[in-house]
Amino acid sequence: MSPNNNQSLALLNNLTPTQFLAEYWQKKPLLIRQAIPNFKNFLTPQELMDLATDEDAQARLITQKNGKWQVQNSPLEEPDFAKHLKLKNNLWTILVQNINHHMPQAVDLLQQFNFIPHARLDDLMISYAPKGSGIGAHIDSYDVFLLQGAGQRKWQLSNQKDFSLVENAPLKLLKNFTPEQEWVLEAGDMLYLPPHIAHCGTSMSDDCMTYSIGFRAPSYQELAHEFLSFLQDKLPENAGLQGRYTDPNLTVQENAGEISDAFATNIYEALSGITWKNDDIADFLGHYLSEPKAHVYFDAPIEISLAVFTKKLAKTLAENLSENLHEKKVQLSLKSQLLFTQNAFYLNGEKLTVPLEIMACMRELADKRCLNGTVLPPNSLAVLAEALYEPYLSGFIELT
Repeated sequence: MSPNNNQSLALLNNLTPTQFLAEYWQKKPLLIRQAIPNFKNFLTPQELMDLATDEDAQARLITQKNGKWQVQNSPLEEPDFAKHLKLKNNLWTILVQNINHHMPQAVDLLQQFNFIPHARLDDLMISYAPKGSGIGAHIDSYDVFLLQGAGQRKWQLSNQKDFSLVENAPLKLLKNFTPEQEWVLEAGDMLYLPPHIAHCGTSMSDDCMTYSIGFRAPSYQELAHEFLSFLQDKLPENAGLQGRYTDPNLTVQENAGEISDAFATNIYEALSGITWKNDDIADFLGHYLSEPKAHVYFDAPIEISLAVFTKKLAKTLAENLSENLHEKKVQLSLKSQLLFTQNAFYLNGEKLTVPLEIMACMRELADKRCLNGTVLPPNSLAVLAEALYEPYLSGFIELT
């Protein structure tokens, strides 16, 4: 169901999404007691450590001893954790990114935040830290909701503008952190932090697990670099770049090795013919923001014909409408991202051809990550099957 922006949510301290975005988003922190009442962990600390050893996991093991920090990145192995579990008074934290790529429960949790566009969402990270542990005082360049799972964590915040860093540390740790606010979060409590708020989290129990819902905030330099790269493929279509360099008015210059101002001006005027429109930006964003991260790969199913796929799709949609509503689904893979603009759809960095008659279906799939058969127009099954067939063979969508 699409979010009702005028309905108050316990998740947002009984604010409506509209109020939260206007008053807090990217402006100031918000503490939310019992944002998700009776919240239960998806997995135990041991299961999180097991997941951290998966070959496609993105994990970090951060340790602190005698004031010195160490960071160990994936790939991690079981012995990396075993030695810390045996030691008493040992300060360490394990953080695993992209939990939503591994667990359906994580995707369901992220869907509770769908008042923020999917294009802005990054991932769900889960951390475990025994009592006294944390990753030090720091700032983030992105928005984050910090949801407490098991145990307790103390959060200290500061609006300080001194962002000087500890020298020669493997983490970007604030050198002069001066806390101004302090809270202890219990299971189900949540803290929203906008970018550039100095904060420090410290575990208050040996079962402390924190769920971080992080949002994507690429730098404008990164966007410019990626857009110009994207634009390369569109240059043949750019009417302002037709022809080849000419200089019929070339004159003799004193130094043969010099690139003259006239030469540079000629090129400047030619390249000034490169143009783009808002539609080009939207097209770029569709490709770029739906593109999987470099480490992500998809498991393709056994190949079947379009006819067989159409029958499977029909059966799944029919059962979705019956008593098995929550068991049979047409859904995105956990690792997939489907976004759309007014006129186009983008799945994992690829632009899809979507006929007008099934656009409502595809928008629902993008919004909810699964498809309800009630939105399929009569006699449109074959059209939908043709649109989803190649994504299915690539492992981008699933029939469960």
